[in-house]
Amino acid sequence: MVSIYLVRHGEASAKWGEDPDPGLSALGRQQAQQVRDQLEACSNANIVSSPLLRAQETALPLANVLRESMTIDDTYRELPSPVGLSDRQAWLKDFMKQNWEEQDQRIQAWRDAIWSSLFEIEGDTVIFTHFMVINAVVSRLTNASPTVCCVPDNGSITQLHLEGHALKLVELGHQHKTLVN
Repeated sequence: MVSIYLVRHGEASAKWGEDPDPGLSALGRQQAQQVRDQLEACSNANIVSSPLLRAQETALPLANVLRESMTIDDTYRELPSPVGLSDRQAWLKDFMKQNWEEQDQRIQAWRDAIWSSLFEIEGDTVIFTHFMVINAVVSRLTNASPTVCCVPDNGSITQLHLEGHALKLVELGHQHKTLVN
């Protein structure tokens, strides 16, 4: 059995519509330290991160304490937006009110790539990723139609188990009514 941990990045230093790739805020850096403290017992885990700075900065404390290199994987990047930076936040708010079945081929392909990649994981793995990536996985595991079926807080850890060809949700990370930045 393989344990997979989906970690939502710490709080970003800018909102989703303000900066295409913000790093972490001061609170986000504290959340990254808390993730490190919670997962440092995963001594042989692979560390994987979205290429976005806020995910990499959240992963770094754990990678340093485990003395593991971090693999950057574009699969776990944030939801692709079809609009420019100034319109992203409005687009996301609308998207979050929809169902997965309503999404175009590009969004479906993004979601399918995430799903497929989880079945290729060998060995315990910690993946530092984003709000909608976690929702893409959890909604499929729970057969939920809404694009937002859970509200993982910044720095939350959602645990999955992979055994053979079966992926199981073990525990949702801490849920919070935060705004998505």
